Amino acid sequence: MRIGDAAAAAGTTPRALRFYEERGLLPPPRRTTTGQREYGPDEVARVRVIRELLALGLTVEDLRSIADRIGLLVENPQRKCGQPDSDVPGSHVVDRRLTALDTEIDRLTALRNRLALRTYGQP
Repeated sequence: MRIGDAAAAAGTTPRALRFYEERGLLPPPRRTTTGQREYGPDEVARVRVIRELLALGLTVEDLRSIADRIGLLVENPQRKCGQPDSDVPGSHVVDRRLTALDTEIDRLTALRNRLALRTYGQP
């Protein structure tokens, strides 16, 4: 399928597919004899996984560091991706993101408590 059809099937835009390809998240697709990109169901499934991981708060840079492992989630969407293994490059991506989220939650909770104390006299 052409880029517009693949993008629609994955719930994104052709521009996003080109961006994912440029950033190394999506392997370069096959090309037609006229040079147009040609995508199949595997590429669409990979883009869906990429979009899901981005929606969970991982960054494009996070995904670049584990781009070679994204296919594992395409093959098995129920696979756990947060079990760090120091021998596997990029295995701490999820833990780093969880730590960042916990830090932000703590910061926002403290901010909320300060505002509530100032406004209502109670945390």
